[in-house]
Parts: sequence; structure tokens; C-alpha cells
Amino acid sequence: MNARTEAQLLSSGAPGLLSNRHLDALEEEAIFILREVAAAFERPTLLFSGGKDSLVLLKCAEKAFGAGRIPYPLLMIDTGHNFPEVTDFRDSRAKELGAELIVRSVEDSMRRGTVRLAHPGESRNVHQSVTLLEAIDEFRFDALIGGARRDEEKARAKERIFSHRDSFGQWQPKAQRPELWTLFNTRLHPGEHFRVFPISNWTELDVWQYIEREHIALPSIYYTHRRDVVERRGLLVPVTDITPPREGETVVSRDVRFRTVGDITCTCPVESLA
Repeated sequence: MNARTEAQLLSSGAPGLLSNRHLDALEEEAIFILREVAAAFERPTLLFSGGKDSLVLLKCAEKAFGAGRIPYPLLMIDTGHNFPEVTDFRDSRAKELGAELIVRSVEDSMRRGTVRLAHPGESRNVHQSVTLLEAIDEFRFDALIGGARRDEEKARAKERIFSHRDSFGQWQPKAQRPELWTLFNTRLHPGEHFRVFPISNWTELDVWQYIEREHIALPSIYYTHRRDVVERRGLLVPVTDITPPREGETVVSRDVRFRTVGDITCTCPVESLA
């Protein structure tokens, strides 16, 4: 049984397999949270990378408000090392929805001197937080909607759905608010903001089933394609101008796909025909 057939059976509630009707409850919760953000905050924004989780979030926002009526801008922090397939898709999807797209670049922070790399080949992923905080200060955002899920890692499992940040942009465990019966305390002091995670209770399987059910388009690199790679420490590293082969490495062409769409310097595909 291939992945598509299995997803179709799951969607139809076939005997012996779990139905994905629980997606209705997850979607309803996400839509409620997105509307709550619009009602409770003055200057919210939706973090949009063009990846699968942010596309699911954008689909829920479209259902919550309608195409061309999403009441907050989309914000993307660009490392300058993103896959062009993803940034092109990001731009076209935002245009299709009639949504305002704000892009701020780590390279701009580097020119300002607020980000300094240890060496030219260092991954810029860890420096995105500096550019993000600068964007928050520039636009005075008071709520940032993200696609993080609790099943991704232990640190994110501790996050509230409405996760409070202090005036330095830091997460303080003792400052987090209780969330009982979907009642959210959204009070803020000047300079503080919230990170809001509407799909916090989703799993990766939920995300993929929802993408299948809603026919959500994805950047092409999520699907199998032919790409030049090198084998390095048990991983397939894509060969690009940013990640050229090292001395002694052999470039091979493989059928691969990506499970995430982060910075080119730290994102590796898997061999797959899916």
C-alpha cells in the first residue's frame, strides 16, 4: 500500500484504519484561535515560511476569514539561504490569497552588525531570532502566529498555545498564563508580545492528512525529484552554490524529497520515490 492510498483509506474511515474525522476538531480549534488573535491584539502577524506547517496554518486562516480578508500580514524571516522553490512558492501563495507579505532578511541584520557569523559557512538558522526581534520592534507586533507543534521537540511541548514573551523577547516559564476551557489571558505590558500556536495540538500525521484532505499545494521539493547530492556523515547533502562538494566527495544524482524546507546549509533530503 502506498502513502496516497493509505491516506485515502484513512480519510474514508475504512475498517481497520483510523478515520481522520478528528481533523474537523483540530481545524475548528485552529480557526477559533486565529479569530481570537484578531479580536484580542492590535498588531498581530502570521509567520509564513512556505513550509507545510505554515501552509496548513494559512489554509485555516483562509477558512477563518476568507481569501483576501486575512486581517494580519504574513511575515517571513529570510536567511538568504532558502531554497528558491520555496521562496517562489511563498510569494505566489501570498499573492493568490491577496495577503500582505512582509519579508525581513538575516543579511540585512548582518549589514547592520546585529548578526555576526563565526565563519562564512555558518548556518544562519540560529540568527533568525535577531532579525525576528528587529521586525517585531519595527512593526510593533504584539502577537506572532506560528506553526509550531508540541510533538516536534521537548522544548515546544512546554509551550502554551498563547505563549507569553517578555520585553526582551524571552520565554519565562513562571510568566506563562493558565489556559483553562480555552480561556486565554492576553494582557500585555508595553514591549511584550505573544507567540501563538494554533496547531500546537496537531501531530505530523495530522498535518499530512489535512494536506491530503484539503488538497493543499506544497513547494515542489516536498515531492520526489532528481537532485545532485553528496553523501556526508550518513546524510545526503544537496549540491548548491552555497553547499558545494568538498574535496574527495563524489557527486551523485538521486531521487529525493525534503521533509522540511529550512536553510540550505542545514537541510538534507531523504532518498524517496514518494
